[in-house]
Amino acid sequence: MTRTRTRIRAHSSAQAQEAGSSRAVAPWVRTRLRTAPGAAVAFGALVLLTAFLAAAFPRAVDAYETDGLRREITGTPVTDTVLRLTAPQAGLEIPEPQRVEAMRPDALEAVYRRTVASLPGPLRVDLADSAYGVRTGEPLTGTDDWLPRPDGIPPRFTLATQSELAAHATVRSGRLPSAGQGADARTKEVEAAVTTATARELRLRVGSVLRLSDRYGTQALSVRITGLVEPRRPNGSYWSAEPLLRVPGLAALPSRPPMFRWEAGLLLAPEAAPALLGTRTDSEKYWRFAPATGELTAADAPELGRRIASLESGPDLLRMREIAGGNAVVETGLGTVVGSHLATREAISRIVVVAAFGIGTVAAVALAMAGGLIAAGRTAELALLRSRGGSLLGIGGRLLAETAVIALPAAGAGLLLAVLVVDGDGGGNGSGGGVRLLPAVYGASAVALLACAALPLRAVPPLRRARAYGGRDDLAAARPSRRRTVAELTLLLLAVASVAALRRRGTSNSSAGAGDLLVSAAPVLVALIAALVLVRLYPLPLRYAARPAARLRGAVGFLALARAGRSSSATAALPLLALLIALTTAAFGGSVLSGITDARDRAALLAVGADARISTPNDTVPLPPGAERSVRQVAGVRDVTPVRIDLVADAAQAAGTEAGTGSGAGAGSTTGAASALEKPVTLIGVEPDAYTRLARQMDLGAFPAGVLKARGPGGVLNAVASPATAERLGTAPRRILSSAGEITVRITTVRSHTPAAPRSDFLLVDSAALTAANPTTLLVTGERLDGEELRAATEGAQAPRTPGQSEGGSPDPEVSLLSEERAAFTASPLQSGAERIYAVAVLAGAAYAVIALLLSLLHAAPERTALLTRLRTMGLTTRQGRLLLGLEALPQALLAAGGGVLVGWATIRLLAPGIDLAQLAVASASASVVGDVSLSTDVWSLALPAGGVLVLAGAVAAGQAWWAGRRGSITELRAGDTR
Repeated sequence: MTRTRTRIRAHSSAQAQEAGSSRAVAPWVRTRLRTAPGAAVAFGALVLLTAFLAAAFPRAVDAYETDGLRREITGTPVTDTVLRLTAPQAGLEIPEPQRVEAMRPDALEAVYRRTVASLPGPLRVDLADSAYGVRTGEPLTGTDDWLPRPDGIPPRFTLATQSELAAHATVRSGRLPSAGQGADARTKEVEAAVTTATARELRLRVGSVLRLSDRYGTQALSVRITGLVEPRRPNGSYWSAEPLLRVPGLAALPSRPPMFRWEAGLLLAPEAAPALLGTRTDSEKYWRFAPATGELTAADAPELGRRIASLESGPDLLRMREIAGGNAVVETGLGTVVGSHLATREAISRIVVVAAFGIGTVAAVALAMAGGLIAAGRTAELALLRSRGGSLLGIGGRLLAETAVIALPAAGAGLLLAVLVVDGDGGGNGSGGGVRLLPAVYGASAVALLACAALPLRAVPPLRRARAYGGRDDLAAARPSRRRTVAELTLLLLAVASVAALRRRGTSNSSAGAGDLLVSAAPVLVALIAALVLVRLYPLPLRYAARPAARLRGAVGFLALARAGRSSSATAALPLLALLIALTTAAFGGSVLSGITDARDRAALLAVGADARISTPNDTVPLPPGAERSVRQVAGVRDVTPVRIDLVADAAQAAGTEAGTGSGAGAGSTTGAASALEKPVTLIGVEPDAYTRLARQMDLGAFPAGVLKARGPGGVLNAVASPATAERLGTAPRRILSSAGEITVRITTVRSHTPAAPRSDFLLVDSAALTAANPTTLLVTGERLDGEELRAATEGAQAPRTPGQSEGGSPDPEVSLLSEERAAFTASPLQSGAERIYAVAVLAGAAYAVIALLLSLLHAAPERTALLTRLRTMGLTTRQGRLLLGLEALPQALLAAGGGVLVGWATIRLLAPGIDLAQLAVASASASVVGDVSLSTDVWSLALPAGGVLVLAGAVAAGQAWWAGRRGSITELRAGDTR
């Protein structure tokens, strides 16, 4: 019994000890985080950065595309964006009471409300700027003699019963018009209001009575002016949808010479609409709907275009006719605006996707590299767990848990940061001004998934088989496997297909589908193939360099090369791959930004021709005689080049010139020569020396000054012409008749552009041969020019007006600055937003290159520190230690930097023919003038990131050597340490 009790007590004591020990075991995740807090923080920072970029990219694209759509609509004239629903007045077959009732305000308002409720989404209406009413189909003519008649032609008036006039205008004099409920087709006297601008030009005042007649000359109506009103929002749709209601205009009649007459609008009371039935002007009912852009988003644009097309001629038009009448018509230019926006957006998106592919690939490789390096550093630990009975599922679950604890909060923080940083301007369905949240969530979730899976996927597969110690996996002695060779050949085929598709089709002509993805991935595939090739070639120089280094007196060089060659082949490829893709992405993005800048500079120069341009409107009259002298005195002006510009519409062969002596288009009769100039030519008279100096400085069609100074037989002037002008006129002498005088010219030199007329066809001659050579334009060069000072200097050169002189004889000069024209290209949200994406791509590429290098160097830091400590016990000096670590890090850094420069340059050269940056650089209107804008190599984008890699590698090596020297050697010299 005693022996049994003793056994029971011993067994109970053992159970109690086991239970206590099981309770004392710390959780796996907490233990791992406490063991390596620095690595956990660094991994979390990498995931946070990557998640932020993945979530911010779709939000940034949504933001600038939404802003671009809204600005495209609001920046277009109201007459091109307002939605007009019109219906003719009821026919004579309808009883008159019904015709009158259909024109009443209540009937029009009912149609207005039903139409607003029936308009299809995403088309939304700005009710505050929309209006309805009845207007005359044809204007009525004012027969009163006291009305202004510029060319003896009486003015015409459009009558409209615009709704809600009191809410959109301020009465300046009199009162608003009124009408009784008894107005009908027999009503001949009505009241009206006019704007102050109309009253001023048409000599109207409160109490004026207008007698209006129809197109048959019959007296139609008598209109009494009861009030003068001032529009509250003159640029809004209410007043600008039909500008004549706001401000009168002079209309030109189709006559030679042209004759003009006034056209204006009269605002009647809504109750007076039935009176228009008796005017025989085919009055029409109208409903104008101003589009509300505050809730439009980029995702709405395709559906908006389809709905507008349906309203104009589709099922939605039938629905409108059910409301407004069987003959109702919907008209708007909004579909054209949306279509133009979609075309530009599509062209820009194809180029932006290239940047997205580059950064996405670099980020994925960086995360995979981080997981691979962590797995490589824990190989012995995980092998021990496996040998002690750990299952693959259990080990993988523990690794997944410890990475998820870090990655999921970091990805959530990145998503939150992206939502806070990249937001719209409000009003977009609760999604932050049209910026969608779901794509950002998808991006951050993908990053979190990759970050969580990277470590288990790299660490668990090698544990499937129990392996004995097989020696070192040295990079210098590694041989690629067959599977790796097959994978690399597959990637090579994809890269070749991608580059060929991009060079053949380009980004602007790619069709939708997988072909677009293949084209967009071209830079990444090229960098990937180059990286794999360099990884294969990397061991060769290490092997060849190690042999002669072994015969040197010092041991530092040999040790550095031996250490570099003993890097694990499993961990050396990913850092090099990440570095090369990151550097290539940065170089490609920098070249895109450089190409955009060059294209905008060129487009601005083609618009102005110099740093500043001073001219009279359309170069119709000469500038004041003292303008050149005054402009030269303005601060910042370096030089001023005066030119004389005239439009020539007549040319003939010079007298005494034989028809057969010409060549090309110049040979022929005088009739043929005259017909060659059906399109006017810009004749430019210049001073040869000053103008050629300007052309050479601006790089716009430079030529020797002697070309214009030379004279041919018979006083024929040599001329420089644009290609189109030279083709039309040929090389035979031509007689040119212009307001500057009569000259005979022969084209001897052809240039595509010239500063005085950079965008049009031109004919340059020596101004000394012109009868009237006083300049119409001044081309100014200088720095920090001020447009107001230049305008003031030009206006100050005008002679003072006498008391009886008309003000219309001296038009104000027009001043165009190169800097202002250049700044206008960045005002488009689409172009500026895409440019910001590429700027971030450059910064992100450089950042990931730094991260890849740091991860690679820090992964081997403990081993290097131990080696340095042990070598110091053998007599290694501090200087030699720094040199050893620097030389050990040099091969990989040098390969990455040199390879990055080479691969970046090759990628740009390969892909340049297929990438057109015109749509990304300038607006659609200027893209045709600039022409194709292809990629060009930017030296700084290639050199700066590569140089930064070398500097950073040296700095980290020096830092490791300094830190190793400050630490004690006891820990590093422990017996039995396997490092």
